[in-house]
Amino acid sequence: MTRHLTLPNQLTIFRLLLVPVIGYSLSADFAYHAQVSAAVYATAAATDSLDGQIARRRNSVTELGKFLDPLADKILVITVLVILVGQNIIPAWVVVVVFAREFLITGLRFVAANQGVVVASTPWGKSKTLTQNMMIGLLILEQPFPALHIAALVMVGLAVTATVLSGLDYMWRYRRFLI
Repeated sequence: MTRHLTLPNQLTIFRLLLVPVIGYSLSADFAYHAQVSAAVYATAAATDSLDGQIARRRNSVTELGKFLDPLADKILVITVLVILVGQNIIPAWVVVVVFAREFLITGLRFVAANQGVVVASTPWGKSKTLTQNMMIGLLILEQPFPALHIAALVMVGLAVTATVLSGLDYMWRYRRFLI
């Protein structure tokens, strides 16, 4: 059991445990709830980068981590985006684009893995993650800070573009698994 609960896996589990905290703070109506939500989201997003770096540096990549890390990322992002749609902060089509890309690439990874190929993250995939995290942070913070509205709109455009381009990049790189 302890060999599976490496520090990177503990960080991933921590990220999963933060999802209901973010969901509650984002949905609740208490003083500074948006700021709390943004801080918790930023913490969760930071663990995503940190767990991968630690796993590679310490050579402690596990099968559990390979499964949980992308799952935690998807649950985190989709949860927050769905709440933001429910609050009319972001249009539903943005969530559809993000979800469709994640569903497609997860399927591609599954097909490739069944043939012994690991679909590694790409620069486009990393830019997708960064822009989505920035978009979510700005969308959360624009409620108490309306001056961020234009920046949030620009970031939505950048995040959607990076999401689509990263999906196309993965499909092109691994097209042999699609045909």
